[in-house]
Amino acid sequence: MTAPDKPVLLTGASGNLGRMLARELGAQGWVLRLTDIAPFPDPLPPGAVFVQSDLDDGLALVRQAEGVGTILHFGGVSVERPFEEVLGPNLRGLYHVYEAARREAARVVFASSNHSIGFHERPQGNQPKLDADCHFRPDGYYGLSKAYGELMGRLYWDKHGVENVNLRIGSCFPKPLDNRALSTWLSYADLARLVARCTLAERVGHAVIWGCSRNPQSFWGHDHRDRIGWQPEDTAEDYRAAVEGIRADPVTERYQGGGFTAMEYSRATPAPRDHFSLE
Repeated sequence: MTAPDKPVLLTGASGNLGRMLARELGAQGWVLRLTDIAPFPDPLPPGAVFVQSDLDDGLALVRQAEGVGTILHFGGVSVERPFEEVLGPNLRGLYHVYEAARREAARVVFASSNHSIGFHERPQGNQPKLDADCHFRPDGYYGLSKAYGELMGRLYWDKHGVENVNLRIGSCFPKPLDNRALSTWLSYADLARLVARCTLAERVGHAVIWGCSRNPQSFWGHDHRDRIGWQPEDTAEDYRAAVEGIRADPVTERYQGGGFTAMEYSRATPAPRDHFSLE
């Protein structure tokens, strides 16, 4: 791994993934500008600076982005919350990120989510895996904001030439937590390598990449990872014996988004498996 020529701005730096990325990328000699609404809880990596600010503050974000080559956008609400709580950081905040990227001719690496497509059913038997050009099927307001974020990237690439990579992150934890994670788990190390390749790749255009490790049981198929030269190295299979028996309710188990699909679920019966049927 080498360091980029220009500084890199990381939003959401005080979150679990942001802290890990700051540590790993900083150790590789990257010049990092870190920002979050919450204080940064760790020692700053060598050469890094941290500014505490809100994504709603567009002027602050523009100032922090001056001279950067890439914005790693991991900030915002990261779980399912009421719409009004998601609106500011995840919609207006994302607009500020893209406006800053447009001004600086910077690339955006956007932490999207599998919850943008969470109401797609899990593949059964020999059914094909879901490709990156599938329809959005968000499983809540958080997932809806991630679909919006990917479409924002599409707009800014088509209209302004702002390169962006949308990482549909699965379940990124130190280790898998349940049976679903045998399909969705992304290791911290694979995420760090993925973000590095998104930043260092020569050209990416508008790209979508499934953020999961080398899991044979993955729900997901073709994406644009060849553009950046990334392949995951870790696998959830190493944890199968510990988690394969940990399952949840029928709604959670039916859909790719897992537990987010069951939150405030009010249908009397699940939708037909043929989604175009009204029966």
